[in-house]
Formats: sequence, structure tokens, C-alpha cells
Amino acid sequence: MNVTDIFGLQFVLSLLVFGLLAAWIARPVFQRLELPEVLFWLTVPHAFRHIGMVFEVPGVVSPDMPGSFSAAAAYGDLTAGMLAILTLVAIRRRSSVMIPLAWLLNIFGTADLALALTKIEAVPYFQSAWYIPTMLVPLLLVAHLMAFQQLLSRKREARNAVSNDNG
Repeated sequence: MNVTDIFGLQFVLSLLVFGLLAAWIARPVFQRLELPEVLFWLTVPHAFRHIGMVFEVPGVVSPDMPGSFSAAAAYGDLTAGMLAILTLVAIRRRSSVMIPLAWLLNIFGTADLALALTKIEAVPYFQSAWYIPTMLVPLLLVAHLMAFQQLLSRKREARNAVSNDNG
């Protein structure tokens, strides 16, 4: 297998494992929680997206890493991570911006990951940052998909969560 094939296999298998864990463990637990608590736990992994800044660190990735990938991935992840932190604070405070921030984070974060995944030419240059797209990105994608599902299916609860707490 070549590097790109191994990458694809690891990415798909990680996505499968995280998807199964989400269905078997997270979904049943989330059904018992209120929407703010669910969104909190689905946002937590994104608060660590600052880790993606390693794509800009010499020696972690190949010096031949395409700059168009490394800068976009690093700063896209940093932005998503900062949005996640703001979203966590809004959720904990039951702020009126909690739901809009959750939407913004999940739309931006998904688009950022999707854009990075289109840059398949960068795969051979990941070096020690290999774990980010093969393990962390699938986790983040599953968290985004679960958040979208929760936001769409629990709209009434989302409105009530904010109006009941901010009176």
C-alpha cells in the first residue's frame, strides 16, 4: 500500500470506530441529557483544535509540506478551537448566544475539516502530525455530525433552554 492508501484506510477505520462508539454509547447517554449538556460534551473535543497549529511547526511536518495546506489547516483549527471555547462559555452560562455559537462552530468547523480533506496532496508530508488527520479529524467529524443532529432535532428544546434560563 502507498502512503495515501494507508492514510485513507486509517481515516475510514477511525471514522467507523468513532461512529460506532457514538451510536452505541454517546447517543443513548445524550437522550437522557438536556440539549445544553449534550452540546457541551460535543463541543469539548473542538476546544483542543489549537493542536492543529503543529502544521506550522518545523520538524513536526515535512519542510516540503505545501504551504497552502499547512497555513489553512493550522489557522482554521485555531479559529475553530477559539470558537469552541467561546461556545463552551456560552453553554455554561446558558447565554442567549449559546445556540447561534453552536451552529457557527459546527458549520465553520465542518467546512474547515472538509477543506483540509480535499488537500490529499499533503498526506505524504504529515510526518509526526499523522495522528491528527487519521485519528482526531474523524472524532471531530463525528462530534460535528452529532451536534448537527441534536441542533436540528431539538429545536424547541434549544429555544426553551435559552428563554427559561435568561428569563
